[in-house]
Amino acid sequence: MPSIFNTLHIGYTGLNASQAGVNTTSHNISNAESEGYTRQRVVTAAATPIYSREGQVGNGADIQTIKRIFDNFVFDRYTDISADKEYADFSETTLTELSTYFPEIEGVGIKADLAEYYNMWQTLADNPDNDAIKLSVAQQTEILTKNIKETQARVISLQNQVNDQLVVNINEVNDLAEQLAEINGAIDVAEAGGKYVANDLRDKRNVIEESLSRLIGSTVNVGQLQSNIQIDSSSNTVSGSYTLSVNGFNIVDGSTFHKINVENDDNPNGFYELSYERQDGVLIPMDSEITGGRIGAILDLRGKSDIRSNNGVPTDGILQKTVSQLDAFAAELIEATNNIYAQRATDKMTSNEIVLNPNNSLVNSDIGIKTGAFNINIYDIDGNIVATREIDIDVATSMTGVAGSNSIQGQIEANVDDNADSSGINDIDDFLQFNWVTYKSGDNAMELFMDPAMVSKGYSFAIEDKLNETNDFSSGTNFAGALGMNRFFDGTDASDITLNFNLKSNPTNIFAGKTPAAGDANLALDIVQQQFEEYEFEVGRISYETTMYGMFDLTATDVGTETNAAILYNETITAKYNATELEYQSVSKVSIDEEMTNLIRYQTSYGAAAKIITTVDQMMQTLLGIKQ
Repeated sequence: MPSIFNTLHIGYTGLNASQAGVNTTSHNISNAESEGYTRQRVVTAAATPIYSREGQVGNGADIQTIKRIFDNFVFDRYTDISADKEYADFSETTLTELSTYFPEIEGVGIKADLAEYYNMWQTLADNPDNDAIKLSVAQQTEILTKNIKETQARVISLQNQVNDQLVVNINEVNDLAEQLAEINGAIDVAEAGGKYVANDLRDKRNVIEESLSRLIGSTVNVGQLQSNIQIDSSSNTVSGSYTLSVNGFNIVDGSTFHKINVENDDNPNGFYELSYERQDGVLIPMDSEITGGRIGAILDLRGKSDIRSNNGVPTDGILQKTVSQLDAFAAELIEATNNIYAQRATDKMTSNEIVLNPNNSLVNSDIGIKTGAFNINIYDIDGNIVATREIDIDVATSMTGVAGSNSIQGQIEANVDDNADSSGINDIDDFLQFNWVTYKSGDNAMELFMDPAMVSKGYSFAIEDKLNETNDFSSGTNFAGALGMNRFFDGTDASDITLNFNLKSNPTNIFAGKTPAAGDANLALDIVQQQFEEYEFEVGRISYETTMYGMFDLTATDVGTETNAAILYNETITAKYNATELEYQSVSKVSIDEEMTNLIRYQTSYGAAAKIITTVDQMMQTLLGIKQ
């Protein structure tokens, strides 16, 4: 039969249970604002009863465990939406910044400058010999090119800033993943034997999991899930194996950490490349495998595809696409204008420095020359054509070769009676000399120049593309434009486009006419017409056939469209995030009101248990009194 001391023990277990409840409740209140803290509850049950002749007699309360109220299903949804939220926030912020570089909707910017540039050429066409207007053309050209270069520089700077953030965030991922592996080891030690649950360590692990999800869109896979319905209907606990992965790459495997390598030593543009380091030290590229979180947004904005095989430049990415589109716009403006300006008569033309094997096909090179033909015209001092020779370009045409060959040099130096007058002193080969120059750098250039004796007599020459039946400007060979012969623009793309140095130094050398004759405005009219002509713009693997305005509109519209899409996506994700966060907090977050109620409840229980002990004490005093 249970003794009076057993009753004393029952009171003692009640005190312990109430004290544990007060301690746990106090712990909850103290950590109410701690990041990632999950409220905890004491799980108690009736202790094993004492068997007696009269039956089973209660033996007090038994503290089974202290567990946190946590729903892994809700937490998984919360971490997933957190990754989407971080992706959306970063994308919107970056693209909103990018859109400010294209203020076309306000009537200012590159498009407005381009329109004014063509207007100045029209003014020059109306007054072809006015030096003041030539100065205005030069000034407007410099305004246009400066705006193009500055816009491109700002886009590239933004891309570089995003690229720099990549290494910072990857380093943070590695630090957090290493901490996570250490916490997993500590949890395994704390929970060895299965008697205790490392609640606070699990909270710390969840905080890191949520941070990693936001950073890189990671997911967690566990061995099994156990329900804790005794505590709360939505509470459950994970146990068993543990891996944290990014699209199949295990970054944390239990207490083992696999580093993500980030380096840019081999990239000529300084773009960081990511790789996964296996346990055997082998590096596996993973740039294209990261699609979530802040890092996923960084890669989608900067670009990530083919970065190791395309001269270090990605073939995708919103920022890279903008850079490429601006380059395509500027490159075509440079080449198309130079191709027109080469029609201006001069006594010498020197190409840009180019990398070209002079014996190989020009059409199959990457400098942009097409099949077709162009004319070399010789003008006298009055602007009359005194000789013309058609130079044909097919797939086999090279730059250099013997006279009479299918090369540019061979066709220029060929002894041909251009005027059909049987004279041997008034043909192209009598006026013009060809020279192929090789510099110390290994680059080459082509020179065409008049014979000095002919220059002294006032003769000059020009290159004029032969166009198709509809006179489309883009239907010629683009020979002069691709090589930069008699340039109006210097540079190759949006990063270095500028007015030709000689014309910048002396704008009066800008000519409106093709010939030396006064009043000739045909060259200026061709440049004015250029704004209405369609050209082929190459952007990566995509080709656009549109006007100069159309190409820039496409660039600005793409930026605006991407920005609006990012804003709308972020609004949608924010609504989902807020709902999921509220659900997560309703399960796990500490409620001060609830905890204060529990504190009063445990305080009352403690007082009641204490009453048991005082009652037993009085009973013992009564027994002692009987003995006396």
